Amino acid sequence: MPFKPLVVVTRKLPDVIETRMMELFDVKLNLDDHPLSPTELIEAVKSADVLVPTVTDRIDSSILSQAGDKLRLIASFGTGVDHIDLASARQRGITVTNTPGVLTEDTADMTMALILAVARRVSEGERLIRSNKWSGWGPMSMLGHRINGKRIGIIGMGRIGTAVARRARGFGLSVHYHNRRRVHPTTEKELEATYWESLDQMLARMDIISVNCPHTPATYHLLSARRLKLLQKHAYVVNTSRGEVVDENALTRMLEKHEIAGAGLDVFEHEPAVNPKLLRLDNVVLLPHMGSATIEGRVDMGEKVIINIKTFADGHKPPDRVLETML
Repeated sequence: MPFKPLVVVTRKLPDVIETRMMELFDVKLNLDDHPLSPTELIEAVKSADVLVPTVTDRIDSSILSQAGDKLRLIASFGTGVDHIDLASARQRGITVTNTPGVLTEDTADMTMALILAVARRVSEGERLIRSNKWSGWGPMSMLGHRINGKRIGIIGMGRIGTAVARRARGFGLSVHYHNRRRVHPTTEKELEATYWESLDQMLARMDIISVNCPHTPATYHLLSARRLKLLQKHAYVVNTSRGEVVDENALTRMLEKHEIAGAGLDVFEHEPAVNPKLLRLDNVVLLPHMGSATIEGRVDMGEKVIINIKTFADGHKPPDRVLETML
């Protein structure tokens, strides 16, 4: 690689990150922050030594097949890599990195915010005030449910799931989890967490379900129509992971029929498109994929991207390489 590799950045990043990139590399920025079209992505991979995409960029085999010989690193700005065809990248000798760890606390905070918002009907109450239809306090007005003493079932006990569990304990929730592998006994003891090998059995017994696993081929529609039917009628579903993990149409039907109590969704199966039926429901809180949206988090992400690029350009293995075996 040249001393200053050509780095193509697909979206607007924090000024401090873009400035540092300009100092270190030969950089092409996206000044107006428009999502790149497939044609623009193809032009980017043809010219770049390093591509810095985000979750909005679909780097599939049709894009990678057009990549030039110079492209040797995709330094993704984000934790999830389901927008990148890792197998195609590997076949072309392209290293892929991400930014793990820096979004853990922010996403866990938003998970708890959604749990509270849907259980206590926060969005409904806010809309009531803005509609000028509130007639004053009443003993039976806007009743929600307390979360203290309830059971939360966490799907995916990685960094974020564990951070959610710690917060849940602080709110008096009983922590349960399903994961590919059982967590370390010390962590289990600290969180007083109950492990369920069977996801089906856990789902049927929880008051709140928090989706915190990544989207992979194995987790696509992990919460299928069949599994959603296992939930108790008073249960809530909160998803701050990826929309594809949940069968959104099935979830919407259940919310419409009040077969579950409610949902808090920060991600959607076909985002930015949102199922129009969800928009009409009061028992769901909808957010625009903002779980990791803090200034501090975005800067931390950018710093990780810079370290990955600089390490790679210097001829070393970047610290945040993504391998298919990791997923």
